Amino acid sequence: MDAVSSRTGTVWTGIAAAVLAGVLASCAHQPPAPIPQNTPPLPGAPVPPIDVDSPGRTAGRLADWASGISDATGISATALEAYGHAAAVMAQSRPDCGIAWTTVAGIGGVESRHGTHRGAHLAADGTVTPPIRGIPLDGGPGVAEIPDTDGGAMDGDPVHDRAMGPMQFIPETWRRWGVDANGDGVADPDNLDDAALTAARYLCARGGDLTGEDGWRRALMAYNLSGRYLADVRDRANRYAVESVP
Repeated sequence: MDAVSSRTGTVWTGIAAAVLAGVLASCAHQPPAPIPQNTPPLPGAPVPPIDVDSPGRTAGRLADWASGISDATGISATALEAYGHAAAVMAQSRPDCGIAWTTVAGIGGVESRHGTHRGAHLAADGTVTPPIRGIPLDGGPGVAEIPDTDGGAMDGDPVHDRAMGPMQFIPETWRRWGVDANGDGVADPDNLDDAALTAARYLCARGGDLTGEDGWRRALMAYNLSGRYLADVRDRANRYAVESVP
């Protein structure tokens, strides 16, 4: 990602090439920096204050912030806008919660690769197409059994519920917690702005104070009752945090 500028002149070019070769050889033998295992995860690059009550897609007000850390984290700017916006909204509506964008991003990464699972596309307004749907929750090996609760209207399955969208909500949970975050008047589980803020609301309600280890763990276990899942989210969130701060 970094470009190396060259200068004219045989002597300078030769020296620069030798120095660069030495640097690259040295880097090749250095192990990658370890990912911290902080619980809760590190907060990462601070989200700048924005007016979350203004009309339209207010997540777009974080475009400069998101573009500044997109390359470093490997997360698209649109997805970062959604995650940062969720944290910004909760900072105003639930300041006692303290949820960081890195936690929301960690979940988004595990659940759907930030809205790109199996070739899905994340549009500029946060909408993911084609819609991402999980497997039928039919009680098979390692799978919970959840009979259909929405007549297939939301998840497309009239027999069993399926997790929906980039943050993988089941229909019953979405009906209770789903919120419109991009200003189009619709709470859409297939829109990452909506899904990210819904996830943040759910986590804060279940965990309380997410700035402490107990609250954060409680929130994540409510989202997915799996120790492996918790560790995966934690590790991704900490990696994003480290990569987002120069």
